[in-house]
Formats: sequence, structure tokens, C-alpha cells
Amino acid sequence: MRLTRWLSCLLTAVPLSLTAQYQINYEGSLTAVGSSGDFSPYYINSLKHGRFSQGRTLLAEAKAWRPMETDTRFSYGFGVDVIADATSKVEYERYDVDTDTWHTRGERPSALWLQQLYGEIRYRGVFLQAGLKEHGSMLLNQRLSSGDLVESGNTRPMPEVRIGFADFQDIPLTNGWVQIQGEINYARMLDDNWLRDHYNYYNYRIVSDEWYSYKRMYLRSNPDKPFSATLGLQAASIFGGKISYYSKGKVWRSYDSGLSFKDFVHALIPTRDGREGFVSGSHLGSIDFKARYRLKGLGDVSAYFSWPWEDGTGLAKLNGWDGLWGIEYKAKEGGHLSGLVVEYLDFTNQSGPMHFEPNDYAGSTIPYHASGADDYYNNFHHRAYAYYGHSIGTPAIMAPIYNRNGYIGFLANRMRGVHVAAEGTVVPGIDYLVKGGYRKAWGSGKVILPSPIHSASFLFQASWRPAKAKGLKVAGAISWDNGTMPSKSFGGMVSVKYDGILNL
Repeated sequence: MRLTRWLSCLLTAVPLSLTAQYQINYEGSLTAVGSSGDFSPYYINSLKHGRFSQGRTLLAEAKAWRPMETDTRFSYGFGVDVIADATSKVEYERYDVDTDTWHTRGERPSALWLQQLYGEIRYRGVFLQAGLKEHGSMLLNQRLSSGDLVESGNTRPMPEVRIGFADFQDIPLTNGWVQIQGEINYARMLDDNWLRDHYNYYNYRIVSDEWYSYKRMYLRSNPDKPFSATLGLQAASIFGGKISYYSKGKVWRSYDSGLSFKDFVHALIPTRDGREGFVSGSHLGSIDFKARYRLKGLGDVSAYFSWPWEDGTGLAKLNGWDGLWGIEYKAKEGGHLSGLVVEYLDFTNQSGPMHFEPNDYAGSTIPYHASGADDYYNNFHHRAYAYYGHSIGTPAIMAPIYNRNGYIGFLANRMRGVHVAAEGTVVPGIDYLVKGGYRKAWGSGKVILPSPIHSASFLFQASWRPAKAKGLKVAGAISWDNGTMPSKSFGGMVSVKYDGILNL
């Protein structure tokens, strides 16, 4: 009898254990976007991991994932995310050297693609992740900010291997007063076909088979105290690849950068390369700082900045006021105003328009060094800092996908702007999100546009979670752009989502 009871208890406990250990999150959604322009409004598309660029989109998405646990020494997670969509086309110009004529081609995203597919493990405070996984900013409010300058979550994920600290970890011997967070990744860029389809084959260059590397390190003071500060550095690199330079439809120079073990090392530690003029690969990053103060009983108030750099001038802060400057309020408990962000963006200095390095020119009689012409997100030897046409960094600078003339670089990175966003709860079950901003650009640090371009943008979004239909979320948004960056556009978005947890 005792044996029977023991076996009964054991069989009862096993399913409960498995249920606690194997919980799979799932979500299915259907989203429709309609717009008066060729592209969706700025705030509908930005920071959505490349989902809603076209003027009209019907998108179905299904995903399932298991998040890593944080209360055990060892944990693992995985995820899969599939997207199917039907979209409108956008016409891009292309040059035909044989007939010396220009024509247009209608382009649209693929009808079906794999957005995420990854696996990850964690041991104590260290994680290892491989595959396609979406990432956002570690420093900024991903829902309310205009976007991180280096990795913003604005484009599709790349297949990668990433290793680092899972969240912030206490540094030994600091008694919890100083914490560290850092990550390193290597990724393969797979948008070569997108570049070939959207390039004008007239001037500039086209690059394929490139690799991407990202790294960061942040130090943070004790977050349990009323005042806490975070300081750190982000750095990214694009390297390798096959490059062809065009002039009036003809290739005047091309070469294969090749790929070896030392190229992966140089992506982490920039090294001089005579063929590329300065260092091997395209390097950029940001210097980040955030200070947070906890208001007793109310919430947190933060002030932050992110300063861009593309070489030593930016690291030495010789590019003036260039950067992202912001303040944020985060309520302690929800309410009518649960979050507020106000940001100012300035990329007009770029260390000045002149650059000259005597060592780059053998036999030069000019001994002086002039450091400038940063040309944010562009590079002479490698592709622009974009993936599938979307900016990997801030979406506030107009990305190559908007260049209908087939130029696949950043035309207007000399830009200023302001951005404001707020969110909260109207009544239980009904939430709102509001975003607004203004941007104006004059061209790049080297080439001025014939006239400035600008855009005033606004979005209002409301979402409803019915109390009697757990897991269901219905959301609607209206948004518009008024200006020439890239054009006027009025549109809306409606989405229906259902999520839940599957117990195995």
C-alpha cells in the first residue's frame, strides 16, 4: 500500500515538474497598414525590425519562444518567428549602360521570410546565443525613444553568434556598487539580393558578402540606490566583402576583400590597412551615459546622451554637439502617464567637412593632419550602415530604402531633430501611445542637397485587451508625415494579436 501511494505521488509530481520547466510562449497576429504614400508613415515603420516599410501591407506573423530563466544557474531558451505578407511596390530608378537610358523597377519585400530562429544558453551570468534574434537598445526606452545610434532594433536580425553578460553583473570586490554588462557578436549580412535589386548601377558602389560585428561595455552604479549612473561604449564594424565601384554605368574598380581569421580580429581591434586607407573595415559607435534618480513614491527621472563616433575625432568629442540628448520619466506604477521621453538629435557637425591624413598619401609634402568629414553611417569602402535598406542605427536619419533614385547610401545624414513620446492607461484594459517629432536635413558632411528636406511626424495608437478574452489584444493607430523626408504620407494601422503560454 505504501509503495502504491509513493508511485502515485511520483506520477503526480512529474507532470507538475515538466509543466514548470517547459512553458512555451506563443503569439499570432494579423496587421494591416494603409497609407497615402509609397512608404508607410515614419512612426509606423521605425523600430519595428523592418516589418512595415511599404505604403500598404497585410502581414501575418506566428512565433513561439521559450525565455531563459533567471533564477537558476543554468538555463536555455529558443524561439522561432515566421512572417508572411502582401505589400505594395515602390518604384526605384535603374540605369542601363547599353542603351544609356533610365527606367524604373517595382520592388517589394519577400512574401514569406524567417524573422527569428535562435537558441541560447546561460550559465550563471554569462550567455551564448546563436541564430536570428531581435535586439533593442540596452540603454534607452525601446517603446518611446527615437532609437539607439548603433543597434536600434530598426531592421531585421542577422544570423549571428553573440556572447556576453546576461544583464548587469556585480563586479567582484565592489560590494555591489559597480556592475558590468557587455556583449560581442559576429553576424553574416544576407541582404545582397536586396542591394542588387535596389541599386541604380550608375554611380557609387555595391558590396556583397560582408560581415558585421558588434560589441559594447557598460558600467553601472548600484541600481538599488536612489541615484544610479550608467557609462559605456558601443562599437560596430562591417568587414570583408566584394566591392564594385561604378561611374556612369561602368565598373572602374573592383576587388575582393577576402576573409581570414585576422579580419575577425581586426573587427574587434581596428588595425591600419593600406588598401582601405586607414583601418581594416568600417567602424563606428557611440559613447553613452545615463543618470537616473528615483523620486520617492512617483517613479524614475533619467537624463542621457549618446555621442556618435566614426574615428578618433568623435571619440575625442571633436564633433561638437552631435549626438542624441534625452530625458525620460517612468512612473512607479502605470497610470494615465506611465512613461514620457523628450529627445534632441543633432548630426550637423560631423567634425567639420575637411579630412586629410598625410600617411594615407605616400610622398606627401604636407605634414599636417586635418580630421573631419565623418559622414555618419557611410563608408568609402564598405556598404552604408544599413540592412535590407533600413538603418541599423537611428531611424531618424533617412535610410537607403527611401532613396528611389537607386542610391544605396545615406543621402541626408547632416540632420537635426526633436522627438517626444508618451504612453499610459486611459482605463483598465485600454492603453495609448503618442509620438511626435520634427526633422530637418541638409545633405551629408561632404555633399549638400540642392535644398533642405524636412518632415513633421505624428502617431497616436490605442490598444485594447478585453478582460473576458485573455490573451487577445486589438490595436489601432493613425500616423502622418508632412514634408519631404521622404514625402507626405497619411496612414493607419490595425492589428489583432493573440498570445498565451503552452504547458508541455
